[in-house]
Amino acid sequence: MSPGAFPCAGAVCELEYKRKDMIAIIDYRAGNLRSVERALRHLEIPCTITSSPGEIASAERVIFPGVGAAGKAMETIRGLNLDRTIREVIGQGTPFLGICLGTQIIFTRSEEDNAACLGIIPGRVRRFPDMGRKIPHMGWNTLSIVRDHPLLHGIGRDAWFYFVHSYYPDPAEEGDVATRTFYGIEFASAISRGNVFATQFHPEKSGTPGLKILENFSRWDGRM
Repeated sequence: MSPGAFPCAGAVCELEYKRKDMIAIIDYRAGNLRSVERALRHLEIPCTITSSPGEIASAERVIFPGVGAAGKAMETIRGLNLDRTIREVIGQGTPFLGICLGTQIIFTRSEEDNAACLGIIPGRVRRFPDMGRKIPHMGWNTLSIVRDHPLLHGIGRDAWFYFVHSYYPDPAEEGDVATRTFYGIEFASAISRGNVFATQFHPEKSGTPGLKILENFSRWDGRM
């Protein structure tokens, strides 16, 4: 199996921002938005890609994806006034899913660009140390589930997920770790706190197990 696009299942990602079942995919010029959209289309889940604070705030659920560098991403987020929007959405209890860079920049600070991030999850994002392995960590790997979560229901121990990253999240509180993965060192590969769930891997590129996580998210009410 290799990562790639999922087929579309009709024009279900539509611009109806007030719909109760709408998922907003935050657009902050950080890539991989269309692959998330295609995965949701495959599941016939209504979604829209948007950078509008009002549209994001009115969505039933929010996905915060992204690839790229933390410093540039934070500059763009602040320029679009999305830092305040993201904090407000999380504060009002909207189910929120971070993916890859979208996971890293909800932490306090990143070693990449020494960037001050959103500070939603206490902790830092660290670069993989020199350990005789190729950096970035790129390819398929497994998860060790640390604690149960609704988004992990139906995920088997033998499920593989797709990773592309040189930095990894290091939460200040162990209770925020949902899964761990080993790549030279053990690192937190999924984070959970309240109505926030965030993955270092790409569920939208992880075949059936990744689609299961997205399907679970589409039904999640933000509670454990």
